[in-house]
Amino acid sequence: MSKIKTPSQSETIMNELVLPNDTNTLNNLMGGRLLHWMDIVAAIAAQKHSNRTVVTASVDSVSFNQGIGLGDVVTLKSYVTRAFTTSMEVFIEVWCENIPKGTRFKCNEAYYTFVAVDGNVRPISVPEIKPETDEQKAKYDGALRRRQLRLILAGRMIPEDANELKALFVKG
Repeated sequence: MSKIKTPSQSETIMNELVLPNDTNTLNNLMGGRLLHWMDIVAAIAAQKHSNRTVVTASVDSVSFNQGIGLGDVVTLKSYVTRAFTTSMEVFIEVWCENIPKGTRFKCNEAYYTFVAVDGNVRPISVPEIKPETDEQKAKYDGALRRRQLRLILAGRMIPEDANELKALFVKG
């Protein structure tokens, strides 16, 4: 049996400087580069939690709220919100800072799902997670509904079986 872990044990913070090779013709960070950084920071959190190699299983909706410019510092923070049998949901928050201007804003957030794998690339069990703060508890509680929605959209669950998700819409 795996030891129960907390979100703070998986927390990962990564900083990146937006360089010319990271930008588009408007001198803004390319969306694909941001997704790449988000995948890395989320994978590190999932590996810290599971002590295993992990593979990306899904990426939830990602919106680009404001451009991130050349020379800005991007700070990505991630942690595991909930662990299932072999998969983990990871929350990523992205902040942008323009140091010379003294400005900082939150520009993105998303949920990624990872599966822990063994040496034969077969799914392997992961430790449970115990949320600590109110925010972590809210994300933990919502994770099962988000998971059911992902499974429905992937065609791996029929809507009638999504009891947690249905409870939002059907009064019993």
